[in-house]
Amino acid sequence: MMSVRMPRRSGTRLAALLLLALLPLPVLGCGKEGSPPVKGPRPETLPQYRVDRGFTLPDSPTWKKAKRRGHLVVGAKEDQPYMGEKDPATGVYSGFDIEIAKMMSASLGFAPKSVSFRTIASANRETALQNGQIDYYVGTYTINDNRKKLVGFAGPYYMAGQSLLVRAGEKHIKGPRDLDGKRVCSAAGSTPYQRMRDDYPRVELVGYDTYSVCVDNLLTYQVDAVTTDDTILQGFAAKVPNELKVVGAPFSKEPYGIGVPRGDNALRLALDDALAVHERNGDWQKAYDATLGLSGRAATPPPPIDRYPAS
Repeated sequence: MMSVRMPRRSGTRLAALLLLALLPLPVLGCGKEGSPPVKGPRPETLPQYRVDRGFTLPDSPTWKKAKRRGHLVVGAKEDQPYMGEKDPATGVYSGFDIEIAKMMSASLGFAPKSVSFRTIASANRETALQNGQIDYYVGTYTINDNRKKLVGFAGPYYMAGQSLLVRAGEKHIKGPRDLDGKRVCSAAGSTPYQRMRDDYPRVELVGYDTYSVCVDNLLTYQVDAVTTDDTILQGFAAKVPNELKVVGAPFSKEPYGIGVPRGDNALRLALDDALAVHERNGDWQKAYDATLGLSGRAATPPPPIDRYPAS
């Protein structure tokens, strides 16, 4: 029988050391000899996006508000290596999702460097868009019919799949059918969390706001596995390959979209147009290679854009 529990955070020295292994270099300093190598996007390898200075979108209330403000406010994740990660020392966000957000900014007529990123937890994405806290959201945000009732989606710009992250020495967990009676952690409110709850009722499900806390609990033996999209898990595994591994084949399809306020169809369709342009001109591939590609995951072609009609 499934239960949702909130295990206490470990305060041991081991937990602190293992968690430090997941943090970027500015927090670690020079590090001691033998510390795990720090891997991440290098600013000089990131593409530059041409700003469309003549762009205008008067039918979009979101765009007009951003124009008056002078910049875009974009929701993102801050704890997903190679996808959306925030350097705690500098406050700079990096990753493939961050690059997608910057591409869109340039196409909407705003300098990418002017984007103000705001960390929004999975459970709060729809509320943030509905309340106007953010202009759009780019953060491993799966498009599905239930969410379309609450927000709009541009894209998809990537197709991921749910998978499992376990400790490197784990030999018995190879897929979701091996999880009966196991403690499995995911982000509360996320699609992977909901799928695990609905499809695997014998799992002891644990929910947190962020995946980094799930990984911390995995490293300290408080949970048996972490489940979410393979893109996210591959990033964590690549940071500490001697400690973690991704197992089994993906057991879902997760089309990543750009969340926009529901009803702002002008913005949604403009972002669809922008994605198509950046896929054709090579920006999408360059951004991937400089970010998520560093995890060792080969790029899959972006899925067809779904220009669904307004409802």
